[in-house]
Amino acid sequence: MSFEDVIVDFSREEWQHLDYTQRCLYRDVTLENYSHLLSVGYQVPKPEIIFKLEQGEEPWALHQCCLGE
Repeated sequence: MSFEDVIVDFSREEWQHLDYTQRCLYRDVTLENYSHLLSVGYQVPKPEIIFKLEQGEEPWALHQCCLGE
């Protein structure tokens, strides 16, 4: 099992349709899933989305380069 197996990747448009509570739930569940993977020995560099979520940034910011912004 890998982190990519358990993460949900929202597009920027999809992310904009989520309300504050849904975004917080996504953040909490994503960070918790990553924490569980670490606890069972998942040893790879920390994904950028985890850095962003830990800093309170939105995950779709990862895709800005592709949107020309």
